[in-house]
Amino acid sequence: MSQPDYVVDQMISAKAIAARIEELSDEIEATFAGTGKLIVVGLLRGSFVFIADLVRELELPVEVDFLEASSYGDTMESSREVRILKDLRGEIAGRDVLVVEDIVDTGFTLSHVVRLLESREPRRLETIALLDKPSRREVEIKATWTGFEIPDEFVVGYGIDYAQRNRNLPYIGKVRFTGA
Repeated sequence: MSQPDYVVDQMISAKAIAARIEELSDEIEATFAGTGKLIVVGLLRGSFVFIADLVRELELPVEVDFLEASSYGDTMESSREVRILKDLRGEIAGRDVLVVEDIVDTGFTLSHVVRLLESREPRRLETIALLDKPSRREVEIKATWTGFEIPDEFVVGYGIDYAQRNRNLPYIGKVRFTGA
């Protein structure tokens, strides 16, 4: 197996991510105070580490479900065509829902997912993204909560991959290509 022709430079440390998740969980708890149960919907695959850490911080009754949507495949550019690869197992009608996304880039995926889930008539639907790249936005959408705003860099780590690699890094790092 050949070594990748890139290196990863740390952008956001594991410690900074943990501190920000603690702050975000307080805001989410305040918003959903009094809920019977919060349905936390993770967008696979990139959000799985973020969702795990986030739900452990929430002092609310939570149920976790997953939806897998894809607009990237193994490339660095969005195809702008969102496909649902795995749908929710549970019903969300009349329920409080928090959609957890790893990164909002062009906005196509989050916009598509929000429209899909709103059509199922949840009582309340809010969104959270670990990372936001507003300079890349092509669809007008903004997550209710954002962990970090980042420049237009290709990033990996903390669940986010490049061709299924680097999800296991405990931090967010910028991919820097070194040549073939």
